[in-house]
Amino acid sequence: MTYKVSDFVVERLVDWGINRIYGYPGDGINPILTALGRADRPIKFVQVRHEVMGAFMACAHAKFTGEVGVCLSTSGPGAIQLLNGLYDAKMDHQPVLAIIGQQPRSALGTSYLQDVDLQALFNDVAHEYVNVATVPTQVRHLIDRSLRIAKAERTVSCIILPNDVQNMPAVPHPERKHGKTFSGIGYSFPSIVPSNAELKKAADVLNEGTKVAILVGAGALGATNEIVEVANKLGAGVAKALLGKAVLPDDLPFVTGSMSVNHNWSVSR
Repeated sequence: MTYKVSDFVVERLVDWGINRIYGYPGDGINPILTALGRADRPIKFVQVRHEVMGAFMACAHAKFTGEVGVCLSTSGPGAIQLLNGLYDAKMDHQPVLAIIGQQPRSALGTSYLQDVDLQALFNDVAHEYVNVATVPTQVRHLIDRSLRIAKAERTVSCIILPNDVQNMPAVPHPERKHGKTFSGIGYSFPSIVPSNAELKKAADVLNEGTKVAILVGAGALGATNEIVEVANKLGAGVAKALLGKAVLPDDLPFVTGSMSVNHNWSVSR
C-alpha cells in the first residue's frame, strides 16, 4: 500500500508525543481518519458529537495535561464550528493545534460545495500560524512548525490539508536543496527568570501590605512550596482561580478554596 500524506501526518504527530485527537469525520478529513485506523502506532481518536465539542475538549486537554491539544475537522461548516472552542484556547493561552480538511485544490475558488476560505476564517484565532498544504513536501514542516509555535507561544495554530493532498504519496524527507525546507521534532521550554529589580519591586509591594490576599491561577502550577512559604510569612489568605485549583490543597487553613462564577437567571413566563 502506498504510504500517503495522511499516514505521515499521523506518524509525525505520534513522534511529537500526541496521543489523542478530538474530532468528527467528514469528506475533507476522511483520509486522516482512515490513516488513524491503520497506523502501527495509533493515536486515540475521540469522536465527538459536534465539532465545537472537539475544539473545547482539545482546549481542556491542553489545560489539564500541559500538552498540545489537537482537534480535527472537515472543511466548510465543520471547520466553522471549531471557532468557539479555539477562541477559548486563545483567550486562555492554551496550546492547541487544529487540523482541518479542505476540498480538492482544483475546486478551491469555484464556489464548490463547502468551499470556504479557511485561511481567512482562521487568520484571527490562529494568526501566529495558519497555513495550507499544497504539495506533500510541505507537510513535514507544517506539522513541526505548527506544534512548535503552539507550544512556544501557548496559542492556537492551524494547518489546512486539502483531501487530494492527503491521498498523495508522502514525502517524509524533503530534498535538501534550494526552495525546500527541512525541520525536526522537539521543543525545549526556556527558563524565564525576572530581573532582580523586578523581584525587589514585587517584594516591596508585599512587605508594605498590611492585609495581603493572594489569588493564584494556572501560572502558579508547580510553585506550591513557594506560595505556601509566602502565605505563611505574610499571614495571607489564598484564593484559587478555576485553572489554579491544583496549586494548593483545600485543607490548608489559609486556603479559601476556588473562586466560582455565579449567574442569576430570571425567567419570564
